[in-house]
Amino acid sequence: MPPPTKPPSAKPASPETSPREHPFEGDYRPTAPVLFHPHAADPKIRVEPLQVNFLHKLADALNTTLDLNTLMHRVADLVRSIIDYKIFAILLLNDRSEDLRMRFQIGHSSEVERMRIKLGRGIVGQAALQRKSLLIEDVTKTDNYIDANPNVRAELAVPLIIKNKVIGVVDLQSETPAYFTLEHQRLLELVASRMAVAVENARLYTRVSRQAQTLGVLNDISREITSILDPNDLLERIAHLLKRVIDFQMFSILLWNERTQHFEHSFSSRFGERVIRKRIIALGEGLIGTSAQLREPVLAPDVRKDSRYIEANPEVRSELAVPLVYKGEVIGVLDLEHTRVNYYNDDHQRTLSTLGSQIAISIANARLYQRIHEEEQRMERDLEMARQVQLRLMPSRPPKLERAEIAAQFVAARSIGGDVYDYLDYGPGRTALAVGDVSGKAAPAALYAALVSGILRSLAPQHLSPAAMLTALNDQLQERKLDSQYVTMLMAIWDDSNQTLQIANAGSVQPLFVAANPADTNKPPTVRTIQAEGFPLGLFPNADYEEFTLSTQPGDLIVFFSDGIVDAVNATGDMFGDERLAKLLESQHHPTAQSTVDAILQAVTDFQAGTAHFDDETIVVLRALEPPVPSH
Repeated sequence: MPPPTKPPSAKPASPETSPREHPFEGDYRPTAPVLFHPHAADPKIRVEPLQVNFLHKLADALNTTLDLNTLMHRVADLVRSIIDYKIFAILLLNDRSEDLRMRFQIGHSSEVERMRIKLGRGIVGQAALQRKSLLIEDVTKTDNYIDANPNVRAELAVPLIIKNKVIGVVDLQSETPAYFTLEHQRLLELVASRMAVAVENARLYTRVSRQAQTLGVLNDISREITSILDPNDLLERIAHLLKRVIDFQMFSILLWNERTQHFEHSFSSRFGERVIRKRIIALGEGLIGTSAQLREPVLAPDVRKDSRYIEANPEVRSELAVPLVYKGEVIGVLDLEHTRVNYYNDDHQRTLSTLGSQIAISIANARLYQRIHEEEQRMERDLEMARQVQLRLMPSRPPKLERAEIAAQFVAARSIGGDVYDYLDYGPGRTALAVGDVSGKAAPAALYAALVSGILRSLAPQHLSPAAMLTALNDQLQERKLDSQYVTMLMAIWDDSNQTLQIANAGSVQPLFVAANPADTNKPPTVRTIQAEGFPLGLFPNADYEEFTLSTQPGDLIVFFSDGIVDAVNATGDMFGDERLAKLLESQHHPTAQSTVDAILQAVTDFQAGTAHFDDETIVVLRALEPPVPSH
């Protein structure tokens, strides 16, 4: 700036009266660039020191972004505006390995960029260790210089310090000796002091963003793996999903085998390909067994330096093992391996530990589902066998009679049921019919029905009357009494010689008598209920039962049925009921026993219209026939 001038009204002072002029009075700039190195003829500074414009640019460059890459590019451009460099680098300190790694560079080779510089090594290592900037005029005269570029002569390294902690170094190099000056150093220190805060904020933002992203991925993974119930599919899917948060090279899931008391490889992959590993590991053996024994993650930055490591893969350098704990028990171990030293870090450990608990639950659920599925399959096989046995207990075909025909059908609500019916041979021309319904459903009812059927057949040779048969059967069930288990039963004896039916009822549904009208075939048959009652079998001792005898005419029907027929419901909750059954029987024209059975079952099926059967359905129909014409 030009020197200040006095107002024009003032008179010039004479040399005699002028006070002695101070060398800096009026113009406070130094008369010579004393801050510059005397050998630096052109200091390459394009802005005035501490210019407000530069400070504004510095603030804008550092405060308008939280992206670390953008920040470093802006700093590089800003430094170039004040120092005409050709070689520039920003190195950040890795807290875990305690070495400096090049995060951004201009002018360096790729080999130099990959270097890891320990604290105290080289100019940048010394700057970080000593926590002060270093200005080296000639690196060839410095013993500690790392000769990565033989053309470099001058170097300026300034540490990045925040809260009394070194987080990195800004490093400039030149092929010209004594290229950098004290002014360069002061300006770079100014940049570094502001840059350290910006870098730490950017790293914090990146860390928080990565954590938020990781948590989102973990949530997605947890939600997905809980929906997989096949153990093999689950383990394979875990490996694929885990790759989204940790870029491992080798991966294994080992599960605890209670029988062998060892951890066994259930799933393993190597460089993306599934492999089979048959090695078993005892509790406390190696890093995996140690993790399970301690019930905590084990991180080995360099397995060669960990005495617990048992070599299974000579190329492995770092390993991370995390136990899978479910309800206080270690059910397995997640194991990650990598060929690089210090590959896995605390963030990986925390991530895997967070996910490990959910993986343990998913594996436990999948194994439980597998056991249940296997048990269900076994039960299905057993039920199918029970169904076959139950069908064998029921008569395969009705008896052949001269003056009557019999048809029957049994439909189980489930694979097996509690209804039972049987035909007993009572000698020439006499047949006993038994129709029963056991309390309950499925296997328990079917087993009790088998018991009833066995007792019934054991009593058949005595040719007891219907009432006497029910009494004897009740006494036998009292001797084998089961709590809350009973059976309702209709017992009838058909005498083919006179077309009569003796009948007694032990709590079963009252049968229907369908009387035909042979005199007028156009008139519908008459349907009435046979009023027979009694206590169910197996509930009360010393029960007595009433007995009726019915006479029939050719064309008459006796319809025995279980409550599953009249109690069948449709989608709206309406019951099929006795009235519908009676109207159906009245509407038949010259029915046979079999056509009557088929018509009733079809009507019930149509009424239910796809609704699941609630109860077993059994129908037995006896139809009186015309006596056979004697042959001549």
